[in-house]
Amino acid sequence: MLNSIKGLALTFVSTLRGLRKPVTHQYPSVPTPVQDRFMGFPALTWDQEVGEPFCTACMVCIRNCPTQCMTATMKDNPLHAEGKSSRRKIVDLFEINLNRCILCGICVEVCNFDAIVMSHEHEMSTYQRNGDRVALPDLLTIGQKYQRETGWQPAAARTKKPVAKPTPQPAAVAAEGEAKA
Repeated sequence: MLNSIKGLALTFVSTLRGLRKPVTHQYPSVPTPVQDRFMGFPALTWDQEVGEPFCTACMVCIRNCPTQCMTATMKDNPLHAEGKSSRRKIVDLFEINLNRCILCGICVEVCNFDAIVMSHEHEMSTYQRNGDRVALPDLLTIGQKYQRETGWQPAAARTKKPVAKPTPQPAAVAAEGEAKA
């Protein structure tokens, strides 16, 4: 009986708080906030240093996608021929059918080039059945927006640390280590 009264009091207090300070957002004039770890729709990243997408259309993400919602083709990279880029191939066409995507993030995990990320984009509804097919320019736009908003950097840039010189060991410690081996 006491627990029922406690539950009723908690509900009453919660109702009064809701009347005083509503939690409803005036959508779409007030954007819906998302957490930093939120996984929205996939997007392609842009290499600011070279001025081209990170994607080489290697098809790893496409082969590992459980719903097969992506397609891509590659072409020779003109910047590689000029010596400005290390990528020999680059993405020519890329399309994701967001109606089929289950937002699992497998494509991000298997990508060897940090070319695809799960953006914070979550409001992309359309009135057409095939309206959720997103092509390369839109994917790059979403990816650049994500990079600006989160300060995203490729893994190669994140892992570059100053190389520490090994500390010299005294002769007694080195001899003891050799004796154990």
